Amino acid sequence: MAPAATGGERFDEAERLSGDALRELQLTRLRESLQHAYDNVPCYRESFDKAGVRPEDCRSLGDLAAFPFTVKDDLRAQYPFGMFAVPKSEVRRLHASSGTTGLPTVVGYTERDLSTWADVVARSIHAAGGRPGHTVHIAYGYGLFTGGLGAHYGAERLGCTVVPASGGMTSRQVRIIQDFRPEIIMVTPSYMLTLLDEFERQGIDPRTTSLKVGIFGAEPWTEEMRREIEERFAIDAVDIYGLSEVMGPGVAQECVETKDGLHIWEDHFYPEVVDPITGEVLPDGEHGELVFTSLTKEAMPIVRYRTRDLTRLLPGTARPAFRRMEKITGRSDDMIILRGVNLFPAQIEEIVLRTPGVAPHFQLRLTREGRMDQLTVRAEARPDATTEERTAAVGRIARGVKDGIGVSVAVEIVDPETLERSVGKIKRIVDARPRDTGPHAP
Repeated sequence: MAPAATGGERFDEAERLSGDALRELQLTRLRESLQHAYDNVPCYRESFDKAGVRPEDCRSLGDLAAFPFTVKDDLRAQYPFGMFAVPKSEVRRLHASSGTTGLPTVVGYTERDLSTWADVVARSIHAAGGRPGHTVHIAYGYGLFTGGLGAHYGAERLGCTVVPASGGMTSRQVRIIQDFRPEIIMVTPSYMLTLLDEFERQGIDPRTTSLKVGIFGAEPWTEEMRREIEERFAIDAVDIYGLSEVMGPGVAQECVETKDGLHIWEDHFYPEVVDPITGEVLPDGEHGELVFTSLTKEAMPIVRYRTRDLTRLLPGTARPAFRRMEKITGRSDDMIILRGVNLFPAQIEEIVLRTPGVAPHFQLRLTREGRMDQLTVRAEARPDATTEERTAAVGRIARGVKDGIGVSVAVEIVDPETLERSVGKIKRIVDARPRDTGPHAP
């Protein structure tokens, strides 16, 4: 009997598919997934019938454009288990969103789904530079959120040692990293910056840790934030992408050798980019809203799910078989329209991160004075910032926003650790306008 494949060999098999072989596999799996959804999920059957399409009408990958979209409200309307395509007795795990803006979206996984999920996360960690025998410190939250357990089982599938630190207890996390000496950390980028502050508060040079790679996801982050983390931690910082409705972390991964966008594991998840307004499918290379159709999910197949994430599709590089998506630049539902100008938190983040004396922690506060919307950028000063640096930062940020985005904003530089931290997704926007005003999407 041949020896078992190592983690790297095993997860490179799909990455070596030719373009034709991948497209043939995608079409076969797509047709099966559409049929599975139509036969077993009443709301899909209803929406397909209303649109006048049947699974057998999908004879090419391009035919998918004729099928209706799925949006988050569709999932909420089927709360809790109406989107499941298998009997509840075959579901081995449930995850759910926080439900802070309404009913949570609930997702289920069969035993095979969990194995697939572990495989794609293992493939992602391998692409990031992880190898069997490495220790992985996981500071994503465990529980109904998919981040912690998704990363956990993927790391174990690759053959890594897992430290299930979860979120919170920041000073203890620093001690664990010092004592357990992990090579890899998986965490939100905003919490990584919180860890960075704690290392420095304890008088520990972050560049002296055992960490070599940081795999960051669950929220958008910029190239400026990558440089900040890499320079101050002396690690490679790479992006991972996923969302619970599609699977969880591991839908796409940035490769450590190129850091040029995230390769989508297209043998399991078929991507499209559409115009956010018209829904028209856009050619590769054009910016729009990311849409996913699952190809192998059993418990909860998803058809043309509108993620609201804004990006574009590009040819593969480090993994030529798979297309890349650019780092998420924002969300269509996070766009702020301020006095007729469209802006995203990521644009403000770029300006804050290049401002001396300011930490990479900021918040955008929307108010209304009379009939005019106002935006205040609240940014934390670095602990060692002088009064002169804090004063200068106000002008630099205000000018950066005016020159780069074309709108005037107020700026406040607040004391370190003033703004609320989060171990999950950071809340960048506080909308304090009257409820019946303001064009900012909820």
